[in-house]
Amino acid sequence: MDPFVVLVLCLSFVLLFSLWRQSSGRRKLPPGPTPLPIIGNMLQIDVKDICKSFSNFSKVYGPVFTVYFGMNPVVVLHGYETVKEALIDNAEEFSGRGILPISERITKGLGIISSSGKRWKETRRFSLTTLRNFGMGKRSIEDRVQEEARCLVEELRKSNASPCDPTFILGCAPCNVICSVVFQKRFDYKDENFLTLMKRFNENFRILTSPWIQEKDNQESEFTIENLVGTVADLFVAGTETTSTTLRYGLLLLLKHPEVTAKVQEEIDHVIGRHRSPCMQDRSHMPYTDAVIHEIQRYIDLVPTGVPHAVTTDIKFRNYLIPKGTIIITLLTSVLHDDKEFPNPKIFDPGHFLDENGNFKKSDYFMPFSAGKRICAGEGLARMELFLFLTTILQNFNLKPVADLKNLNTTSATRGIISLPPSYQICFIPV
Repeated sequence: MDPFVVLVLCLSFVLLFSLWRQSSGRRKLPPGPTPLPIIGNMLQIDVKDICKSFSNFSKVYGPVFTVYFGMNPVVVLHGYETVKEALIDNAEEFSGRGILPISERITKGLGIISSSGKRWKETRRFSLTTLRNFGMGKRSIEDRVQEEARCLVEELRKSNASPCDPTFILGCAPCNVICSVVFQKRFDYKDENFLTLMKRFNENFRILTSPWIQEKDNQESEFTIENLVGTVADLFVAGTETTSTTLRYGLLLLLKHPEVTAKVQEEIDHVIGRHRSPCMQDRSHMPYTDAVIHEIQRYIDLVPTGVPHAVTTDIKFRNYLIPKGTIIITLLTSVLHDDKEFPNPKIFDPGHFLDENGNFKKSDYFMPFSAGKRICAGEGLARMELFLFLTTILQNFNLKPVADLKNLNTTSATRGIISLPPSYQICFIPV
């Protein structure tokens, strides 16, 4: 048979199989834009602003809809009520981790972030227990964060009030906190080993300690060296990049809004003063500062699409049948930027978290760490770091922009999986 004819027949078969698979699967799933064979809805999604595409789809198909990444269906949940119903009301059924092919090749389903089922439950339980034994959630971890905040201030003083890009320094601080937990020591910011870790902690980590090597002959155990390495890498990825990006974005917003910065510094002077380090007990007496930090997290919308979930069993959800293993995207941006809960959500306004008397106001819509069983395991540490690092910086420095305030851009440089701030320079002026 002619090779060209064989090629045409093969392609036709693949095309027909794709059409059959998509059409049969779509009958069970929520509605959505009609996918093309093989490539799905990729041409209908703006990869530079995935969230905007999803928001537009929700206006047509409702708060629960299906899109296809290639031949793989993904169910998207839009809005607080829908996300809450899935992650909180049906927490167990939506507790799987949805991993796209590229992520699967990188993580191999190991660690805390990417694992599912028995492996995830055992690894998470072990990690949380071990971290608590190392001081997480106790006064000792607050002492470490306070120490790192003081070291951060001393490092910032070395800039001599000159313009600087704060990216590297703000990355060192939360990374060192994780080091103090995992290795029981912090590193000097110029330490070569620390610099190597900062650049390659996702690649070069190895953990070789005897208690975990006792498990080597247990074929059912999840505590393999490979999985433990992946778990530690997750601690650094989740505990370093997310916090440092939030700090960096937060300082940019404080630069852009000097009136907000002034109010925070006034509260710091009133509650803490200049002669002692901020502590977590101060937060309950600083409603405006607490509101500012919450508003920073809400406004920057760090992980707008959330980390993908997956359903652990066939489930009837909002009158749709979602088969076991289906990837679920919880559109956190639709919760954090809900215009009924947060009037003018695109505007940075700490008033979103203050009542009419100036007291801090909680909101169920505040989900930067997601919700349910897969809520970020490091939420408590992240909240502590954001409060102590930002208050310590503002206690010791005034922030001065290099560019004119009118030209200072606070729009995210990317609107994909992670929202990153545009690059900027800042002057730390000692007070």
